[in-house]
Parts: sequence; structure tokens; C-alpha cells
Amino acid sequence: MTSTDPVRGRGRPARHSLDELVEIVATQFIDRGYDATSMEDLARATGLTKAALYHHVAGKEEFLRLAVSKGIDALAEALAEAEDLDAPAVRRLETVVRRSVAVLVDNLPYVTLLLRVRGNTPAELWALERRRDLDARTAALTAKAVADGDLDPDVNPRLVTRLVFGAVNSVTEWYRPGGGTGPDEVGDVLARMLVEGLRPRAGGPGAA
Repeated sequence: MTSTDPVRGRGRPARHSLDELVEIVATQFIDRGYDATSMEDLARATGLTKAALYHHVAGKEEFLRLAVSKGIDALAEALAEAEDLDAPAVRRLETVVRRSVAVLVDNLPYVTLLLRVRGNTPAELWALERRRDLDARTAALTAKAVADGDLDPDVNPRLVTRLVFGAVNSVTEWYRPGGGTGPDEVGDVLARMLVEGLRPRAGGPGAA
């Protein structure tokens, strides 16, 4: 079954595509907490029977993996796009920030859920491992910008990565679509604030 195929209970008309179903489930996990959400809760939220849900997934952990995959895959694609740019590393780092904000806004429930996983299940451990890979690649991009002389030589690339993603991820706590501030503006301000603040200090090593 593809993500656009309708999900049916036995003898019931189609109610949701799999994408729609995963979005409903992700919202339930966010609102209730993953551990506190039962398959009975998900059946009520989706309007399907538990038997119908189990016909399509092995259990709620598979739903969790499907949901966080949407967030992590989109973030990985954004990072790959930035890495492939024909531009200095510092510009590619700015692109990571901007594109990550755009991804977060476009995939808000999935990224929000991704940020809440703690490694308590195999699906969560898998998601954390993929996040560590994105962190390592962003740190490598930061280190290249330092080596190029475009960022302060005293900065710790891994620390910068944590702070960058910490700032980007905080958008999940307050951003609401239609609130008057678009993702492009948020991404631009964050990119300039974070990257320009790491430029070489006047008179210090690497300063122009």
C-alpha cells in the first residue's frame, strides 16, 4: 500500500489516506504523549476500529516511526540540498538554517514529535541515530567554514551545531501558521543572527 492509498476498515468505506492517518496519529502522540496513547485512543481519533488499524500497522510504534520519518527525511533532504550548493561553507550553513525552518513549518507535527523522542523504543533509537548523523554533517560544514576563515577560529563546531538546531527547533514551541510571520522571515532572521554572530572578531585571528 502506498501513502496515498485509502485506509479502510473491514467492510467500511475509505476514511483516510495513510498520510492523513499518520498525521492524525502524530497529533495524538503530541497531545497525549506517546506512552500514554493506546491503540484504542488512536482508533477513536481516526474513526477506525483497532482491527482496521492493526491491518495496516503492527502497532503504535510503527505509527511513531512513520510519523518521525516524515520529519527526519525532510530535514535530511534540506541538509543534502545545502551541502550540494556551489557556495562557500558559511553560505551553505546559512542555507541549512533557512531550509530547516521551512521544513519545520511544512512538517510541524512530525518535527515536533521527532524532537520529543527520548530513545525508549527501537523506533526512537533509530530516529535519534539519524538526528546524530545530521548533527555530525552540520558540524562538518561548520568546521569547513571555520577553516575557510569565515567563522571565528575559536568556535566549537559541535557546540555551534547544538545551538543552531536548538534555536531552529525552538520554533516548534511558538510558531503558528497564519500568525503574521512567515517561515522565510523566521529563517532569514535566524540565519543572520546565528551565523553573523560567529564571524571572526575584529583584530582577532581570521579577521578580515
